[in-house]
Amino acid sequence: MKIGFIGTGVMGNAICLNLLKAGYELLVYNRTKSKTDNLVAKGATWCDNPQTVAEGADVIFTMVGFPRDVEQVYFDKNGIMAASVKGKILVDMTTSKPKLAQRIYQAGTEAGAQVLDAPVSGGDLGAKNGTLTVMVGGDKAAFTTLEPVFKAISSMAQYFGPAGAGQNTKMANQIMIAGTMTGMTEMLVYAQKAGLDLPAVVKTVGGGSAANWSLSNYGPRVLKGDYTPGFFSKHFLKDLRIALETAEEMDIELPATQKAKDLYEILVDEKDLGDLGTQGLIKLWWK
Repeated sequence: MKIGFIGTGVMGNAICLNLLKAGYELLVYNRTKSKTDNLVAKGATWCDNPQTVAEGADVIFTMVGFPRDVEQVYFDKNGIMAASVKGKILVDMTTSKPKLAQRIYQAGTEAGAQVLDAPVSGGDLGAKNGTLTVMVGGDKAAFTTLEPVFKAISSMAQYFGPAGAGQNTKMANQIMIAGTMTGMTEMLVYAQKAGLDLPAVVKTVGGGSAANWSLSNYGPRVLKGDYTPGFFSKHFLKDLRIALETAEEMDIELPATQKAKDLYEILVDEKDLGDLGTQGLIKLWWK
């Protein structure tokens, strides 16, 4: 099975390393070619565009930044759909719009491919350690075929239903994270103002009923002044906007998620700090 991977940023690059480690033959493409250099050095093959990746691979994974990037990778000239994809499996791991996942599914199915939307959770550490959680929608038979591949990059891969179901599950995930990130941030702001020992607070709170992934993984980074992205704030803001847009289509209100979106808009749009990790939210209080 030849695997093509398009999008080798923080997450994609780490996933590719685990695929190479598992012995898969890998074809790679990224808009910034240098971000594939370490992969090529380990045996991956560079391709000049997404079409070339799709022509040479049996399974094509995409993991790019925004829905507009997904559209370009699939539908532009020299995109995936410019290749013959009959008999291939297309897997978009980008966190994107459920409606776009359904559009890709329809186009891929008409071209004779099987299609999955398979966004992930677990951040940079999960990608590096091969412990991501993969949330999958689309062709169930394709999911079954790719279970060994998912096992190489994740600790859990769950099928949720037809096209778009993976993206909807990721939106549920991001709604939960919105609460834990704002909670962690306000907890640290409060504890600092109260004059508490912050490392002790993080350890103690993280050992009780308030324990959560954001606190245990990002709390220590904040205390070290480490705002490098395990997940970019600009991408998290994109996810929150998609979640709220989809919620509006379903005629539901998510006021806490709306507030988290407002805060990240200040960080990303007003303060131009979108390249910080999501833990950078605390910079709205700490300088």
